[in-house]
Amino acid sequence: MRIQRQVVDYALRRRSLLADVYAGRVDVAEVCDANPYLLRAAKFHGRGSEVTCPICRKEQLTLVSWVYGDGLGPVAGSARTPEELVRLAETREEFSVHVVEVCRTCSWNHLVQSYVLGLSPAPTRRRRTSARRTAAE
Repeated sequence: MRIQRQVVDYALRRRSLLADVYAGRVDVAEVCDANPYLLRAAKFHGRGSEVTCPICRKEQLTLVSWVYGDGLGPVAGSARTPEELVRLAETREEFSVHVVEVCRTCSWNHLVQSYVLGLSPAPTRRRRTSARRTAAE
């Protein structure tokens, strides 16, 4: 896959949220709230992970990659497989990818990472403003 740029890892936020759940400060229903669209995306577009669900501990989490960007057209805001991400990165201008972990058993979900993929935009040439003259000159 092309080089991921501007990577943001949300592991600290995840750890903090789980600590609050385990301590009883946050209800399990608040964190196990994946909507049906996300659960379907996990089933058809997700990839398995080695991490067991931190809430129900019944199955391994599924990672779903969502793509967003102006140059994606109708593809923007949808889940994509790793193979589709490679194709998009080779043919489209920069776009962001948000990776969400999902438990298909208890509906736990959390944003784990975001990054930028795609072709870097071509640099634009700036016009020299110092060469302009004013009417007073």
